[in-house]
This record gives sequence, C-alpha cells and structure tokens, in this order.
Amino acid sequence: MASAHGRLGQHFLAVLDVALRVPSIFIIDAILNSYSDPGTGWSGTAGRALIRALGILVSGVVLVLSQKSLFKFYTLLAGVLLGAASVLLNYYGTSPAVALLPLRNGPTLWLALALLQLLLGLGYVALLNVQSLCAALLVADIMAPLCGMAAELPVDARQALALASGAVLAAHSAVNLLLKLKWFYYSCRYVYLLLRHMYRIYGLQLLLEDTWKRIRFPDILRVFWLTRMTAQAVILAYVVRVVRSESGLPLGWDVFWDLLGNLIISGCDSTLTVLGMSAVISSLAHYLGLSILAFIGSTEEEDKRLGFVAPVLFFILALQTGLSGLIPEERLVRLSRNMCLLLTAILHFIHGMTDPVLMSLSASHVSSVRRHVPVLLVSLALFALPVLLSYVLWHQFVLNTWLFAVTAFCVELCLKVLVSLTVYALFMIDGFYNVLWEKLDDYVYYVRSTGNVIEFVFGVIMFGNGAYTMMFEAGSKIRACMMCLHAYFNIYLQAKNGWKTFINRRTAVKKINSLPELKGAQLRDIEDVCAICYQEFATSARITPCHHYFHALCLRKWLYIQDTCPMCHQRVYIEDDGLERVASSNNNGYAAAAPEAEFEEGGGADVGVAEGGAEPANELLEDNDSIEYDEDEWGTQPGVALVEDDYANNDDDTDSN
Repeated sequence: MASAHGRLGQHFLAVLDVALRVPSIFIIDAILNSYSDPGTGWSGTAGRALIRALGILVSGVVLVLSQKSLFKFYTLLAGVLLGAASVLLNYYGTSPAVALLPLRNGPTLWLALALLQLLLGLGYVALLNVQSLCAALLVADIMAPLCGMAAELPVDARQALALASGAVLAAHSAVNLLLKLKWFYYSCRYVYLLLRHMYRIYGLQLLLEDTWKRIRFPDILRVFWLTRMTAQAVILAYVVRVVRSESGLPLGWDVFWDLLGNLIISGCDSTLTVLGMSAVISSLAHYLGLSILAFIGSTEEEDKRLGFVAPVLFFILALQTGLSGLIPEERLVRLSRNMCLLLTAILHFIHGMTDPVLMSLSASHVSSVRRHVPVLLVSLALFALPVLLSYVLWHQFVLNTWLFAVTAFCVELCLKVLVSLTVYALFMIDGFYNVLWEKLDDYVYYVRSTGNVIEFVFGVIMFGNGAYTMMFEAGSKIRACMMCLHAYFNIYLQAKNGWKTFINRRTAVKKINSLPELKGAQLRDIEDVCAICYQEFATSARITPCHHYFHALCLRKWLYIQDTCPMCHQRVYIEDDGLERVASSNNNGYAAAAPEAEFEEGGGADVGVAEGGAEPANELLEDNDSIEYDEDEWGTQPGVALVEDDYANNDDDTDSN
C-alpha cells in the first residue's frame, strides 16, 4: 500500500512538473509569433527586440529549472499574484461606482469582499512564508480599506486608504523578492557550474539528452499542442455557433470540415507547434509499433523505435518544405502531402519489424499456425495499403514530383513484401520436405539480391526526383542536405555492401570448390555427421586442410563469417593440389581409407595447417582475428538448423562481421 501511494505521489509530481513548464512554451511561442511594427524607428524596434529577447531568456530559464526550484518559483509567483489581486479588489471596493452599494444592500457585499480579502491575505502570507507578527500586520493592511468602507468613510478617504494599503503590500513584495535574489543568484550559479561540469565530462550531446529527459520535453510539447488546439477548437466552435444562430443556418458537415481544417492549419503555424505535432505523432507511432509487435509476437527492443523515427521524419519534412511559413491554404495541402510520405515511411518501418519474425518462423520450421497467421496478415496489409493509397492518390491528383515519390515508395514496399514472402515460402518448402536442400541458399540469395537491386534502382530514381524538385520547384539547404544523406546511405553504402556481399560469396564458393570432396564408400567408412548441422552426409562432404569435413553448404555459410575451421579454427586455405594426397579423418579422429592417396606422415585430425606450413592472408575478412563460436550458436534442430539465423537475415548482415 505504501509503495502504491509512493508511485501515485511520484506520478502526481511528474504531471505537475510538466504542467508548470507548459506556460513557458506558450510565452515563447507568443513572443516568436508576435507582430512587430517596423514604422516606430530604430529605438522602438531595439526596445521591443530587447524585451522579446529578455522574455524568451526568462521563459527558457524557467523551462529548464530543476523540479524543486520550479515549485519554489511558482510559489513566489502565486504569492505575488494573490497580493496584486487583493490590491485590485481594494481598488474596486473603494471606487465611486460601488460607494453606495453597502447602504442599499446592507452588509452582504461587505461580508463577501471581506471574506475574499481574508482568503487572499492568508494565501499571500502563507505562500511567501511571512512570520506570524508581520503576517498579522499584512492581513490587517489588506483588510483596512474594507474596514473604511464599513465605517462609511468619505470616498476620497477610502481611496487614499486603499492606495496606502496597496503601497505597503507592494513594498513588502518588492523587499521579499529582493531578499530572494540571493537564492536566485546561488541557484543560477549552481545550475551553471553543474552544466559546465557535465559538459566537460560528458559533452554537449549527453548534456542535451539529459536535459531533454529531465524536463520531459516531449510531454511538455504534447501538452502544449493539445491545450492550444483545444482552446482554439472551443473558440472556433463558439464563434461558428454564434454566427449560425444569428443567421439561422443549420450546422452541417461542411462547417465541421472547415472547422477541422482551420484547426489543423493553426496546429502547425510555428516551429513550436510543429514540434508539438511531432510529439503527438511520436505517441501515436509508439503505441502503434507496440501493438504491431504484440500482434506478431516479437520482443526485439530495436523494433520499438517507431515512436522516435516517425516524429523525426515528420519534423524533417516540415523543415524541408517550410511548412510553418506557408499561407494557410498551401499549408493544409503541404501537410497532407507530408502525411502521405510519412505514412509510406511508417509502412516501410513496419515491414522491417515483421520481416525478421517472418524469416525466423520459416527458418526454424515453427509448425504452429497461430504464430504464422498474424505475421502473414500484417505482410498482406503492407502489400494492400500501398496499392490502395496509390490508387486513391492517382485518382485525386495529377502527376507531379510529390505523387511520383509517394508512388515509388509504395511500389518499393510492395516489392520488398513480395521478396519477404518469397523467401518465407522457400524456407517453408524446405521444412516441409525435411531434407537438406543444398540450393536453398543460392535461391534465397538470388531473390534477396533481386530485391536489393530493385531497391537500389529506386534509390537512384528518388535521387533524380529530388534533384529535379530542388532545381525547378522548391530548393532549400535542408533539402540539399537530405539529398546528400540519401545519396550516401541509400545509394553509395547499399551499392558498396551489395558488391562486398557478392565478392565474399564468390570467394567462399571458390574456396569450397577447391576443397577435396568425399563421396560414396568414403562417406560410409567415416560414419559420422557434419560438425555444424549434426546431420548425416547423404551425397558428399568437403574436407578442410586440417582434416575435418562438413557439408559444402554448411561450410560455405560459415566462410561468409570467417575463414577458419569451425572445429579447430585453423585457416581454411588451399595452397596447391597437394591436399589431394592428404587423408581424410572424421571429426572424432578416425581416418577413412583413401584408395588413391597415401597418408602423409603425421597426418590426422590434429594437423594445424596444410603441407608447407605457410598461413596465407585472409581473403574473406579485413583482419586476421578469428571469432570463437559455440556449437549452440549454429543450432541443433533437425534438417538445416545451422542456417536458421543466417537464412533469416540479409546477406548484408554477414558483411558487417
């Protein structure tokens, strides 16, 4: 029970902390969007600029205050506001307009004002932590003008008494705030020293990340945007209702859509509102990603990044297209186009979440239909949604660079889904027959390579489309930077990795073909299994220079990773044809008869290198270090368990090792 109350208290403090920081965002947004009249001269312009800069600075400082300092700041601010409210109330009570009200209505108004002033006075002394004697004097000072009204003093005397009471209260507030300047100075100095210390030790990036998390900036932006939109919706709904009631026209769907369009336009009219909309999109994308992961049964932590990727893409698109600086009509059109591009990007990311699960289920030969159906349904949805989106857009808009980009992304996604489903079908066929399919790896490689080539072609096409847009439609520095990043990551690196994969495969195949092969009676004499997949040799086996033998397919998958024997970690290297004279021994040390070759003296399972003793340079890896792998990492399932993980991943992943 105590722990539950503690968590509830912490949650309440977190909500209060976010709520108290939101007004700073409102003030900064209002200052940045305020209109400045340039016709007042340089002095007036400089003064307004100074005031705006000071307001942004103070609001920014309040925004990044620690929780304790933030609560203390708002406590002082609330006390000063209560004091100001009591002064205004005294001024109202002593004004000539209400001078005769107590005579007509009796003590009702006086008692109400007295009770309200008493509450304001008690709140003032409590929030400012005034000592008891001084607190009593301040409460009496606040109540003095009302006592003059009850005593029916002349109007001038009441106003003078109210003025004196307000002056005393203002002087006390000023003195109290001046005394707090020492605390404010030491607080600012402490924050400065702390930030400087963190910057020197951890750097600027970690400092910004720590501040971002400490003040819960995404939550602040979400509350800011939702509060702003709610207030504008209430105002617009009230105005529309008043206008419709005066004109006598009924409210229809056209009014509703106009109201919604105006709300959306006002929701991205500044940089802060675009950030707030990005924060809301982040929440929606985060929970969408979690729902899909739960539906397909995935537990990968890396797949939970949709809540980060989606808002970053939306904000980059907004900056790239200058969304907040457009006129309202163009802003709505541009926002809808950006949302279409964002939708296709989210679908691509979801495919990246489902593809590993699909490959894992097929490669591990999971027989449960309940595990396969959700992933297949998501894959089919990822194929159908781009088709539907392209169909709708092509029937609503004419061809332009934006529609071409969206269509290209949709076609690319459909092709990626088809590649995934094709590889899935190949693995399922392999599991259904329950025999070693030596050509499976080649078929998977051909299918994935075809998909990668098509994806590379689409990357080049999109680069050309972006270059055309930048030169003839809407060029900007941000668009140029994004095109450079696209050219590097989606064109150059993809081509480089694809070529590296091709070279590695060709080298591995060349090495496998250079190794001696055992067939027929030699396999029966060995009477052992492949040391990688633990399956018997049905047709043939390949012998390494250290006299260990494996399936050609198993050894080739191993050579994609490193150029060493899985058993003894000696180099898998053929220097000349002299290895044909080396006898073959099984993985337990038993030597099989070799009718066409004589045993070399000292030959056996423990021989480290081939005759000649030279260790050549590695042709597969960039360094000469070998990686130790346990047998469990390659699986012990029947069939082709050795390639569960390798088949399920793209060949590009093996290159990173």
